[in-house]
Amino acid sequence: MGSDFASWCIYLSVLLALMCAQAGNARKITHRQLKEEGGSKNYLQQPSNTMDGHTHLLAHKDHMDPSINIFFKIDDLKLGKTMPVYLPSKDLSASPHLLSREEANSIPFSSTQLPQLLQFFSFSKDSRQAKAMDYTLRQCELEPTKGEIRFCATSLESMLDFARSVFGSDAHLKVLTATVPKEPTVFLQNYTILDMPKQILSSRIIACHTLPYPYAVFYCHSQKSETRLFQVSLGAENGDRAQAPAVCHMDTSQWDHDHVSFRVLKIKPGSSPVCHFLPPDSLVWVPLPARMYCTGLVRLQRYLMKCIH
Repeated sequence: MGSDFASWCIYLSVLLALMCAQAGNARKITHRQLKEEGGSKNYLQQPSNTMDGHTHLLAHKDHMDPSINIFFKIDDLKLGKTMPVYLPSKDLSASPHLLSREEANSIPFSSTQLPQLLQFFSFSKDSRQAKAMDYTLRQCELEPTKGEIRFCATSLESMLDFARSVFGSDAHLKVLTATVPKEPTVFLQNYTILDMPKQILSSRIIACHTLPYPYAVFYCHSQKSETRLFQVSLGAENGDRAQAPAVCHMDTSQWDHDHVSFRVLKIKPGSSPVCHFLPPDSLVWVPLPARMYCTGLVRLQRYLMKCIH
């Protein structure tokens, strides 16, 4: 009974977090709906940013791009520290829907089948949607770097399976995501750390970032090298408040030498830890004892109601 209840808590709480992150409804998506929605949304215009150096996804970002203002040094993670941070809001109602495993498995997910996929979604081969889909498929097919485990999840079930393969089949899971004002006046502004950052102790974490695709795809990965996770309370100069997970990578020696974080922080690979905030459409998974996780179930249910209304 206790084990079944813990599993139910894990599944429901993860589902609540994903539904809030995606603002999705628990509904079945047909192939026809995917075609219609995929052709009308703007979420395939450009790749979503993931922040970890070994993925190379931000390696060649322009130094003037405001989205690079998420990196900081571990010494900056202290009460009262003020720094420019880019925390975008997102029209979650326009985000791609998270499919069930059955639906996701019925659609090919391979760069070798891109022509058929473009035909299926009614995209021309020269469209920005086609370029974004090609980008995502190729990122998902890259070989992991040393000490890394990576996986592209196309359904909630596959994401849960990946998390359990990393943490163990009996692990109790918690999901963290950033919360920002629904309609912030500006995305890039000075934020001050309002409380002492709370470190979430875990021997390993999984970070999942959205990638551009007609339906929800999460690039999930975990490293064996030391990674520290913090929950940070932020106050903006215009009065906005935010809660954001911050990840600090203690060993960057295997990162791309051209990664933008090294230019932003003026450091070299392996010389210093690199920390970054995660945007609202990213998820961080950590293992927790079941009793610690299930106590927040009522609060999560109330949070869900706010997300979908």
